[in-house]
Amino acid sequence: MTQSPENTVWDVIVVGGGHAGCEAATAAARMGAATLLLTHKLDTIGEMSCNPAIGGLGKGHLVREIDALAGVMGRLADRSGIQFRLLNRSKGAAVRGPRAQIDRRLYREAMQAELAETPNLTIVAAAVEDLVIEHGRVVGAVADDGRLFRAAAVVLTTGTFLNGVIHRGDERIPAGRHGDQPAIGLSQRLYGLDLNMGRLKTGTPARLDGRTIAWERLEMQQADETPVPFSFLTDRITVPQIACGITATNARTHEIIAANLGQSAVYGGHLSGRGPRYCPSIEDKVVRFADKDSHQVFLEPEGSDDPTVYPNGISTSVAPDTQLAFLRTMAGLEAVEVIRYGYAIEYDYIDPRELDPSLQMKRLPGLWCAGQINGTTGYEEAGAQGLVAGLNAARAASGADAVTFGRDEAYIGVMIDDLVTRGVTEPYRMFTSRAEYRLTLRADNADQRLTGRGVELGLVGPERAAAFAHKALLLKAADEVVRTVTFTPNEAKALGVTVNADGQRRSIRDLLAYPGVTLDAFAAVVPAMADWPEVVREQVVIDAGYAGYIDRQRIEAESLQREEALILPAELDYATVGGLSNEVREKLERIRPRTLGQAGRIEGMTPGALTALLFHVKHRRTVAA
Repeated sequence: MTQSPENTVWDVIVVGGGHAGCEAATAAARMGAATLLLTHKLDTIGEMSCNPAIGGLGKGHLVREIDALAGVMGRLADRSGIQFRLLNRSKGAAVRGPRAQIDRRLYREAMQAELAETPNLTIVAAAVEDLVIEHGRVVGAVADDGRLFRAAAVVLTTGTFLNGVIHRGDERIPAGRHGDQPAIGLSQRLYGLDLNMGRLKTGTPARLDGRTIAWERLEMQQADETPVPFSFLTDRITVPQIACGITATNARTHEIIAANLGQSAVYGGHLSGRGPRYCPSIEDKVVRFADKDSHQVFLEPEGSDDPTVYPNGISTSVAPDTQLAFLRTMAGLEAVEVIRYGYAIEYDYIDPRELDPSLQMKRLPGLWCAGQINGTTGYEEAGAQGLVAGLNAARAASGADAVTFGRDEAYIGVMIDDLVTRGVTEPYRMFTSRAEYRLTLRADNADQRLTGRGVELGLVGPERAAAFAHKALLLKAADEVVRTVTFTPNEAKALGVTVNADGQRRSIRDLLAYPGVTLDAFAAVVPAMADWPEVVREQVVIDAGYAGYIDRQRIEAESLQREEALILPAELDYATVGGLSNEVREKLERIRPRTLGQAGRIEGMTPGALTALLFHVKHRRTVAA
């Protein structure tokens, strides 16, 4: 007889059906865990609550890494993307960022279909308001109607729902997002557990009626002629591509906003939480960049058959009449009508320093957290955390050890290490500049860095594993060719490549690093190149261009890692470590870093303090030996 969900003991329960929750649930299910996804509304699973776009600089790297570990975001974005653009195309591959404007309906429908077809995954509509805690461990969740669901592991992915409040002018509306009730009981429960928590905010702009925009007056931004997919399993993008419009604020726009700053949630004193520095509201822009008389606004359609337009760059929380007034000052928007006005939302989050690198609560085992509840912003950051939390919750349910990703291994590792070591004072957003090893952590090689490990962990299925193995064989053969086929300076010159006449033979790989040299220069010498797939040709060229830099970076990384990897004893009494200031000692006691490298990334840590810590730990081990 089939048991009802509340009478079944699950391996993993995931709370929340946003981007973190979808990745957590599918990851746990792929690991073979009996997984239950609890979400307040089934029809909002996979909803894009804010910007209808996925990817970008840093964020696109995360999507590629999610995909390399068989997550769903990249594949579904490829099925629903209506304007693909590779950002920083003219720059080096390390800082290029795949990005796509998404059709909201297509993405939501694709996500719901994906979850419905996922083996080991059950989905139930339930608003979770409490946790079941026994013997200091989380063993389940309780819905607002009293239903109790038990599990070996619980993953919270509550987004902005924890005690969420929408602010718009004088309005204060309790909500997790527009049209959805907040999770007040769950927030109170978490505060009652004496966890370090706080308030953050984010915002969204008005949604415009595209039928009332004078598109003919606007500069239009086209999609890339040949769209670059997110997923390593996608051969090509088949969704018809669209153009976006570009307008801008002006002096009159700014005058209206400045005259009504008191209506703003922040400048009116209604909010205590800090917003994302790198995605400021239009009020913030007017105040912080008073010397600028214009800010660009991208008009992004939310779907091929949807009149709704997202004006990227003008999130706001002023009153509706003020929003309409400043919108109509912009070129092309003189007669615009608003479908839904913008707002700010304030919500509770848990200090991510409460978590270990597997995203499990240090003081509350059995509970993992992912997404905005950890102080991050963005679909991509949420999805990446969800995958890691779901993976580790499933492993814990089966008795396996936790899995973590290093800063030298993935942007996922950079983000999680930043969160659990440093914490956040504002919503965390991923940038390529956050990674010390960004020359090797490129979007193009995410599969080479992570898919093999995903296969070992059981995250990656046979189709992706076979495709990866085939690509790896092709890359290995091509790499052998470009490393072993060599030329004298005269031979290279005959091919149109001028090098120093020093008599040294140089490989194709060496010569590809010279400006303007392409694989075509060597086609006559190596006819087999004509059979290399484009993805292999591109990878060979990128690897050759970065080879010298990466070799130097590898040497530096190995030197750093010899010390950074030093494990700090979990029971270490920092009061016995000489040479530490009270401030540093207090931070070390609170954060309890696992390694010397993590300790070094704590805000305020000094080289002298690290040296004292290194000496203390090594001396202690010498004495113990």
